[in-house]
Amino acid sequence: MSTIIKFIIGSLFFAFAKPVLSQVEAAGFSQDTVSSENILSFEEYLGYVKQHHPLAKQAELVLSTGEANLLKARGGFDPKIEVDYDRKKFKDTEYYDQLNATFKIPTWYGIELKGNFEENTGEFLNPNLNVPDEGLYSAGVSFSLAQGLLINERMATLKKARFFEQQTKADRDLLVNNLIFEASLAYFDWLEAVNEQRIYNTFLENATTRLKAVERSVAEGDKAAIDITEARIAAQNRILSLEAAQLKMQKTRLVVSNFLWLDGIPLEIQEGINPVLPEQESLENSLLLSGITDAAFLLENHPKLVSLDAKIEGLEVDRFLKKNKLLPKVNLQYNFLSPEADQINSFNTANYKAFVDVSFPIFLRKERGDLKLAKLKVQDAEYERTATSLSIQNKLDATQAEITSLTKQNALIADIVVDYQALVQAEERKFFLGESSLFLINSREQKLIDAQLKANEILVKGLSANAKLYNAAGL
Repeated sequence: MSTIIKFIIGSLFFAFAKPVLSQVEAAGFSQDTVSSENILSFEEYLGYVKQHHPLAKQAELVLSTGEANLLKARGGFDPKIEVDYDRKKFKDTEYYDQLNATFKIPTWYGIELKGNFEENTGEFLNPNLNVPDEGLYSAGVSFSLAQGLLINERMATLKKARFFEQQTKADRDLLVNNLIFEASLAYFDWLEAVNEQRIYNTFLENATTRLKAVERSVAEGDKAAIDITEARIAAQNRILSLEAAQLKMQKTRLVVSNFLWLDGIPLEIQEGINPVLPEQESLENSLLLSGITDAAFLLENHPKLVSLDAKIEGLEVDRFLKKNKLLPKVNLQYNFLSPEADQINSFNTANYKAFVDVSFPIFLRKERGDLKLAKLKVQDAEYERTATSLSIQNKLDATQAEITSLTKQNALIADIVVDYQALVQAEERKFFLGESSLFLINSREQKLIDAQLKANEILVKGLSANAKLYNAAGL
């Protein structure tokens, strides 16, 4: 009869205690019991981050800065109207009355087209400013023959602005990439904490049910009273672990809330909202990893390298400008003159105004120093690009190796969890048949808990490794 009672009590324990689940479910990775209204999927979460997070909007400001800088540089080629008016009158005497209006059109290769109108009168006017009574029109061109012909400050500024715009686009991509990476890690930490809480919650229920079964056995006179103390200690340890897991879950949930915004207002994830383990296909789609197999393509289009390439191109423009300054300055102006602007044939070589300006430093120490500094900057940026390229390549290889290893570890830990599950179940049956002790059950169960926590950790490491690959690839 005593054996029958033991068997019945053991059967009651297995009926009311939560069974030890498969590797995925036991670790709390299944969301079958969670309502779809009480979950925040990884895809939905990243959608909020990309669309509403202030750093994502700030990244667009970086791009706008590059566009504004390019617009400013293009302004160097805007046509200009200049009007100078100077008049002096003293004691009813008009000393001079000078009007000079100019229309300039800058062009690419250091050439500037210019149209001018002069009207000057006065008793004390400088003789070289005398013009016909109706004024004097001029149309001409100014250009540089040596320094400033192939490149000048205006041309260099525009070229560098174009490369800077490319650089800001790459920098914008890097900012968004890092934001999504950090947000993904926060979500996976939250998922790990929630899974950990479910693990401890499951084993607390098992420990509580076991305590009740032991109390019933002691009341029947089948077990020693000290077994109640053993079972109660196990239950209290589960409560302690569950409390720590709940605190960890609350902290990680608040970290995830840092990434959630809506229309400039920060959001907070309420209790009862849970993360969802993303499917591998969904994870790859969310992180733009789907179909990515060409490491060389990833390396070539990495925004960090694109940014460095644009930086080097800009420095090359600056180096070419400094090299051009080694040439002498030879500035020429030639203007056709005519008192009648409405008659084109009145502009001829018989009436003109010309100007020549030549200058050349003897030692060129300043120019040679600037050129050397420009070359050093280019060399420094090229070294940086080489080192960065190698670092990114190694990071991609290491992350791929990590993903492969974690896939194997997941398979191994799954078998370990199943084996520990079998050991705990066997030890519990032996205990209720009087052939084991609570100490052995608790010891076996602690090993199972550790294995499930390890499975949870490896699972989240695998998810984080995908996020690392996304970050390393600069997608």
